[in-house]
Amino acid sequence: MMSRRACLSAVSLVALSLATTAQAWAAPAAPAAPPAAVDGDTEVSKVVVTAAPYAVSADNLTASVAIVDRTELDLAPPTGLGDLLSGMPGVRSTAFGAGASRPVVRGLAGPRVQVLTNGVGQIDASALSPDHQVATDPGEAERIEVLRGPAALAYGGSAIGGVINIIDNRIASRAPEGGYSGRLLASGATGDDSYAVSGAIHAAVGPLVLTLDGLKRQADDYKIPVYAESRRLLAAEGETADGGGGKLANTAVELEAIGAGVSYIGADGFIGVSVKTTDTTYGVPGHAHEDGGEDPVTIGLTQTRIDLRGEYDKGFGPFAKLRVSAGHADYEHTEFEGKAVGTRFTSDGYEGRLELVQAERGGWKGAVGVQALRRNFDAQGDEAYVPKTKITEFGAFTQQRVEKAGWGYEGGLRIDYRELDSLKGQADFTNLSGSVGVFARPSDAVFFGIALSRNSRAPTEAELFAEGPHAATRGFEIGDPKLSEEIAWSVEATAHYSGERLSADLHLFTARYDGFIDLRPTGAEEDGLAVYRNVQTKADFRGFEVETSYKAWHKDDQSLTLEASGDFVRGATDLGPPARIPSYALSGRAVYEARYWSARFEARRVGEQDRVAQGELATDGYTTLNASVAWKPRGDGQLRLFLDGHNLTDEEIREHASFLKDLAPSAGRTVRAGLAWRF
Repeated sequence: MMSRRACLSAVSLVALSLATTAQAWAAPAAPAAPPAAVDGDTEVSKVVVTAAPYAVSADNLTASVAIVDRTELDLAPPTGLGDLLSGMPGVRSTAFGAGASRPVVRGLAGPRVQVLTNGVGQIDASALSPDHQVATDPGEAERIEVLRGPAALAYGGSAIGGVINIIDNRIASRAPEGGYSGRLLASGATGDDSYAVSGAIHAAVGPLVLTLDGLKRQADDYKIPVYAESRRLLAAEGETADGGGGKLANTAVELEAIGAGVSYIGADGFIGVSVKTTDTTYGVPGHAHEDGGEDPVTIGLTQTRIDLRGEYDKGFGPFAKLRVSAGHADYEHTEFEGKAVGTRFTSDGYEGRLELVQAERGGWKGAVGVQALRRNFDAQGDEAYVPKTKITEFGAFTQQRVEKAGWGYEGGLRIDYRELDSLKGQADFTNLSGSVGVFARPSDAVFFGIALSRNSRAPTEAELFAEGPHAATRGFEIGDPKLSEEIAWSVEATAHYSGERLSADLHLFTARYDGFIDLRPTGAEEDGLAVYRNVQTKADFRGFEVETSYKAWHKDDQSLTLEASGDFVRGATDLGPPARIPSYALSGRAVYEARYWSARFEARRVGEQDRVAQGELATDGYTTLNASVAWKPRGDGQLRLFLDGHNLTDEEIREHASFLKDLAPSAGRTVRAGLAWRF
């Protein structure tokens, strides 16, 4: 149960914010905003719902944010979440074969990067290990929002590295125009002989909107241009490559997801419920090398998820609207060694949040909210290195923002209580996180901002209680029940420029960690595996992200835009460099748009990483070329036939952020064709 002090602190936080907003109740309210536009409105598409409960456009944020909309998702390769986002500045992938990939944000991964569905947690086990797939596939999304850095106080201290919010439209918030709408996507690719099909339809029946969606993708083992083991690993083992290229064994994937939802839409808001099932099987490459050629390891993942969302838009007191969202999931993840069951992971529970959004008054907007989670985790089998654990969380938060003529300020505060009750003991933590920021807009085209934040993260069940072999990390992991909270102080400076032809976005950041939890080798061995222990140390991370876009040519309905982006992060701890910190990346793109055609060409350079942790090998840099072309036969973009190629030069790609970088390179040249239809 929650401690009395934590309960009182959470209640006090909400009460303080309610009292503050009540002071403004008597002031004249700002004129009501016009109704939100439907999909396709460029201004609406800039609003970032993950950054705060109230509306803030992307070019008015002090945080580093990126948005992937459905138009981009239609042309993106069907793949895991980490691989999909890994080309963004500041984002890489854990790249654990084709089946499992999770985002690495500014060099941080696992539990430090929160992955959400419509603002509610996954309730899966993907943060526990890099070979665990995220239970929501990007193909289900209408939009994905990526917040880099500890920017989203509304989602808790666990978002100390960033937030990935997968937003679907399974519970509709407004009726489709004309009574129905939908989408269909189908594609096939070389390299892994894959195909993917997905679709969704929304239909209005009186005040109800019914939704049905589904996806299926299947891929064989993918082709690689080189020998599976890296030249550095071969040299360290005194071996030489036996041939090269071909297919990387045990990288096949098969995934199905089916969902349905119904929502009631009235004059004062909406409320709805949805259900979704996910069933996937994928291979885990690299085990044969370590296990002497034993049976391949595959993973079968199933999850049934029920969600509820609603919004009440009729103002009451100092508040303009109330939002509620909740999710319940029953998750099972089974690791097979050949046909035999090895280890079985289960995770079931629920998470819910309630937000009260203040009515905007004189440029002052804000919100208060509460959030709660109860999750039961269990693992059984040979690699059940984390014991059965019951996790309880409760949080309360407030975010406030004041916009004046040409400048403004903002701040937020959140308190979280987390309790972990396992067979190896119990631990509880009370975490306080907060941020303050100021910003200026000297003109409509220019924005400057700086933000200071303090984030506190409670250790996970693995960091506290692990003890046993973990094949994914190729080590024997030991937790420490005496770990304390991980605290990060960070400063981020932001600059946006949006001109008629040129736009640019720059973020500089530095973060200092007190009690940084790091998995470090002890030098001992257990069951033939190197022993790793979770320890705490001081750490510093700093870096930048930059994006620019220049409209080089424009005539009638034709345009040519040149884009460039880059990122860099450097980490250091009292014990030396942290493991798996990616090197710099630079990208350049040329984008052509016309009424009936669009085309895109990209060159990307990722540098060598030779600043490595103890026991870690350096990673070579690489350069890739990607291109795509789409035909819009109706001239409106609703129907597109596309052809794209990735890694056209068949380059050897090894992601330094991946545990498998020296055993399983990324796929070689891949060509894909398909159609995307929206109606």
